[in-house]
Amino acid sequence: MRNRFDESLIDLNNNLIEMGAMVEEAIEKATRAFETQDRDLAKEVMKSDDQVDDKEKEIEAKCLKLLLSQQPVARDLRQISTALKMITDLERIGDHAIDISELVVLLSEQEYIANVENIPAMAKVAREMITSSIDAFVKKDKDLAEKVISSDDQVDELFSKTKNDLISLVHSDANLGEQAFDLLQIAKYYERLADHAVNLAEWVIFSITGVHKDTQVL
Repeated sequence: MRNRFDESLIDLNNNLIEMGAMVEEAIEKATRAFETQDRDLAKEVMKSDDQVDDKEKEIEAKCLKLLLSQQPVARDLRQISTALKMITDLERIGDHAIDISELVVLLSEQEYIANVENIPAMAKVAREMITSSIDAFVKKDKDLAEKVISSDDQVDELFSKTKNDLISLVHSDANLGEQAFDLLQIAKYYERLADHAVNLAEWVIFSITGVHKDTQVL
């Protein structure tokens, strides 16, 4: 019975990795669409939302089945409940990739008013944080999860620089305000991606230690 349960946990991990790969691909494509102003690629990302939602439901069903059909110990409960929390953040990450893509379509026929290199840089760090969070969950690597949390400062710094640059542009020419706001929104979505990656990492630490944000749960 325990062997079957362990196999189910491995299957759960594999599904979580698959969902992580889906949202990573969505972020990568949305970022590439932003850099190249490729509206068709952005629309492709927008069409992928159902796949992420379906995977979330599939993982949720697997978690509930494990909880109802087996007798998990505390360590197992932490792993299953962590997976349930993580898929919520992964689904929201997927939503933000859609949000970014929608703005890319809106801006696709406009020349960018500023050098936007900091935004793809934010995307790169955020994607790495998401990948590392999932790796940390599968490998039960607390140090890797803590590294993800510390990486959030890089994204915050890039966002602050992007915001200040755009504000300076608008101060010099108020007519640039509309696109500056859209670009700032895109940067904000990437900052939120990193925040969700931090959430993932915090739940990974909980799955290992039973402690989440200084509160012992299991």
